[in-house]
Amino acid sequence: MPRTDTAILTGSDPHDDPIAPYDWSLILAEMNRTGHAVLPGLLSPQACGALAELYDRDTLFRSHIRMARHGFGRGEYKYFAYPLPDPVTALRRALYPRLAPLANDWAERLRGDRRYPADHAEFLAQCRAAGQARPTPLLLQYQAGDYNCLHQDLYGDLYFPIQAAILLSEPGRDFTGGEFVLTEQRPRMQSRPHVATLRQGDAILFAVNKRPVRGTRGDYAVTLRHGVSQVTSGHRHTLGIIFHDAR
Repeated sequence: MPRTDTAILTGSDPHDDPIAPYDWSLILAEMNRTGHAVLPGLLSPQACGALAELYDRDTLFRSHIRMARHGFGRGEYKYFAYPLPDPVTALRRALYPRLAPLANDWAERLRGDRRYPADHAEFLAQCRAAGQARPTPLLLQYQAGDYNCLHQDLYGDLYFPIQAAILLSEPGRDFTGGEFVLTEQRPRMQSRPHVATLRQGDAILFAVNKRPVRGTRGDYAVTLRHGVSQVTSGHRHTLGIIFHDAR
C-alpha cells in the first residue's frame, strides 16, 4: 500500500523512501507502453494540504509566472528557490533513481548519446556544468476558467526525459474540470490524446519530450506534450517535480 503518513513533510528521516511500496516493474512497463504511469496515493491528504499552503509563502520561490502574460494559458505557478522544501527534495531524490534506468533505456533506443547517472546529485552537477543551476520544481494554482496549454518542460539543452506531477486537490470537492491531458505526436499520423484520471495525492509520471515506441522496423520516436483542461469551478493545486535544473 502507498504511504499515508506525513513523515515526508517533516524530513525527520532522511532514509525514508516514500515510493518503495509500488511495483516498479509494472510502473516502468506502463511507461514503456503509454509514456505515462500513475502512482496512486503517493501523498496523504494532510501532506497535499500542507504543500498547497506553501503557495502563499513567497520567500520559498524564485519566480512567479502568470500564464496569460506569456500565452501559456490561464492560471499561475511559482518555481521554488533553493534550498527546496524537504518534501520536494525527498520526492526528487526518491523518484530519480527509479527512473534513471528507464531514461537510459529510452536514450539507447532513440540512439542518443546522453546517459544518466544513478544518483540525482550527480545529475544536478551535470546540469550546473551545462550552465543550468536554477531549480525547476514548482507549484501550480488554477481557478475557474484557468487552463494550461500543451507544452514541454525542457529549460535547457540538458534535461531528464521523465517528470512527475502530483495533484494536491480533490476533484469534485475542491474543483471540477481541470483534467491532466497528454498528447502523442506520432510520425505521419494524427496526434493521440490521453486524459489521466487523478485523485488527491496521486502522482503521474510522464515523458518530458520524446519516448521510443516499438514498430515493425524497430524503435521510432513520438513527441509528447502535456497540459490541463479548463477548470470549471473551485481551485486546483499541483506540485510539479522536474529533475533537471534550468538555464
